[in-house]
Amino acid sequence: MKSNAIFGRRPLYFGLLAAVACLLAPATARAASDPATQAGLIPHKSLYEIKMISTRNSSQFQNLSGQMYYEWQPSCEAWVSNHRFNMVYEYTDAPSMRITSDYSTYEPFDGKSMNFTSQRKRDGQIFEEIRGSAEITRPSESQAKYTIPEGLIQPLPQSTLFPMSHTLMVLQKIRAGEKFHRAVIFDGSDQEGPMQVTSFVGKPIEPTDIVQVAAGIDGELMRSKAWKVRLAFFPDTSEEAGADYEMSVVFHENGVISDIVIDYEDFSVSQKLVALEKLGSACTEGKPAPQPLKQPEAKTTEPPIKKP
Repeated sequence: MKSNAIFGRRPLYFGLLAAVACLLAPATARAASDPATQAGLIPHKSLYEIKMISTRNSSQFQNLSGQMYYEWQPSCEAWVSNHRFNMVYEYTDAPSMRITSDYSTYEPFDGKSMNFTSQRKRDGQIFEEIRGSAEITRPSESQAKYTIPEGLIQPLPQSTLFPMSHTLMVLQKIRAGEKFHRAVIFDGSDQEGPMQVTSFVGKPIEPTDIVQVAAGIDGELMRSKAWKVRLAFFPDTSEEAGADYEMSVVFHENGVISDIVIDYEDFSVSQKLVALEKLGSACTEGKPAPQPLKQPEAKTTEPPIKKP
């Protein structure tokens, strides 16, 4: 398990964060071919407060806190997502450090290709940068090609799903009443290639029992059916029995994620929704870029995340 895993290996929950619920305002004919829109998903931007909620004896962390900002919109031809983590790590035997992580994807609607870029900074200094593209073509030819680091190639199974395609698949399984789903996912958030992800759908829950609608959270977007979904993430090439990490999310039928708990080997963190706002399609000439969400009444000393 990577100590900075909270910044990498993000395929599912970023995928599941891909939409919120109502019908899109009229857009162009090309935008209307967006499968996510046809499935009832709407773009949004959201902000989550991250806190450590438990630690095991072997953990190197004394505390972990910060925020995650997320936004997703369809363009005329593809799904575009931007994510940002702003985290403070406090160690038991070393100085604390601030790590920021910026990650973006561009996924054409056919689900056969994706461009990705990621940059991570430690106390303001870049320590990792990733850029590349992935394509699902014929057997043995599907792969991810990285331009940073130059020359890195990761083979991909032809069954590989990219984040939005996986979101749509999980939603389809939920609506069909299926409780279990397994898939190979690639998101380009790190250099380690695809992952196996299993999804277990639990009983429907009342979302207001998890998140109380408050200033900064669009209450209309919270009024939908919701399920607790348990996810387990495995290295695609690993024969080990245990997962790298597991995650529980409250997933709404309309695409909203209202609560996240991530369980690593030696600690667990929660990601609580503190702001949520509906977006329209980006496929409009001259439309201004969406503005960052503002932090509600601050409960921590951490600065609000700004749009990457």
